[in-house]
Amino acid sequence: MKHVFIGLGSNIEPRNDYLKNALQLLENHDQIQVTQKSPIYETDPVDYLNQADFLNMVVELKTSLAPELLLDACQHIEQVLKRERTIDKGPRTIDLDILLYGTEKVETNRLEVPHPRFDKRAFVLVPLCAIAPQFKVPDRQQTIKELLYDLPEEEIEGVKQWDES
Repeated sequence: MKHVFIGLGSNIEPRNDYLKNALQLLENHDQIQVTQKSPIYETDPVDYLNQADFLNMVVELKTSLAPELLLDACQHIEQVLKRERTIDKGPRTIDLDILLYGTEKVETNRLEVPHPRFDKRAFVLVPLCAIAPQFKVPDRQQTIKELLYDLPEEEIEGVKQWDES
C-alpha cells in the first residue's frame, strides 16, 4: 500500500458539495482508503484569473493502485461530477491532482509526480502542511513545512481556512 496525497479543488457552486462528493467517491473505491483530510481553504484563482474563488483541500490515502490506475480513478470521479475542460486552468466542478505518490517519482505521458509546480502553490502547500508537515519530498532535502515557508508571505496569507457556516 502506498501513501498518496491528492489535492482537491472546486470553484463552481456548490463548491463544498463537489468536494464532499469527490471525497465520498474516493472513500467508496475498494482500493483506496482515505486516512487524513485537511481543512478546507478558500483561495484566489491562479493563472486564469477571470473566475470564482476556489475551495481547496488535500487528502492522504493508502492505495494498492499503481500511479496511472489511480489517475484513472481520479479522472473517473471528475467525469462523474461533470468536470468540463473548456478553458485551460479555468472553472471546474472538481479537480483531483495526485500530488505525491509515496516517495516515488513518476514520469509518463499522462502523469508527473510529484505534481509539477505543487511546491510553488500556497493553495496546495497550506492544506498539505496541515496533515503532513514533516513529509520529505522525493529528490529534495526539504519537508512540506519548509517548502511552504519558502513561499512569499502574501501568498500564504491568501489561503484562508474556510468556514462552512
